[in-house]
Amino acid sequence: MVGLWRWRRNPLRRGTDVAEGWVALTAVLLFALAAPAAGWLCGDRVDASLRETVRLQEEQRHTTSATVVSRTRERPFLAYDTESATEQDTGSRVVATWRAPDGTARTGTVSTPLRTPHAGDTFTIWADGEGRHVRPPMTIEAARAHAVLAGFGLAALTVGVVEGVRRLIVWRLVQRRYERLDRAWAKAGPDWGRTGAGS
Repeated sequence: MVGLWRWRRNPLRRGTDVAEGWVALTAVLLFALAAPAAGWLCGDRVDASLRETVRLQEEQRHTTSATVVSRTRERPFLAYDTESATEQDTGSRVVATWRAPDGTARTGTVSTPLRTPHAGDTFTIWADGEGRHVRPPMTIEAARAHAVLAGFGLAALTVGVVEGVRRLIVWRLVQRRYERLDRAWAKAGPDWGRTGAGS
């Protein structure tokens, strides 16, 4: 905003002051228009892509009933699920069996919501079209959260790039001012303060 003041009428105003004013105005317009537009477009594209991912996952994944075979010695752990954007308690780990869509039996170590699972207990898991144990489909809420974060991230990046370019241009303008001042001083310096030197 300081650069905008460079436009005020002043007999000492230099060409670099006017240039700095234009740079400041351009930066303000980019902050106000380009950064939000870039963030909105990015968020919209990411949201559309993730909605398609949600649709495909809902088509390709299904719930099935699993039966506990035995408990494992693995301890429960907290895991961050990138598809739900939440930290989840994975519960007890058990060896379980379940059926693939083609009817073949599958066995594997999975998490169960049962607090004290015993052999023969049943619970629900998610599986893909080949019967492999998978995470639940991403939710629309998680997709929206990721899209919003992507939009804000790109908007912030745009602001950072614009500010960086603005500072670089202003730095170059200041350097040019110093160069001109040095040349003027070198020209006037030898005669400065001398009587009858015409200064």
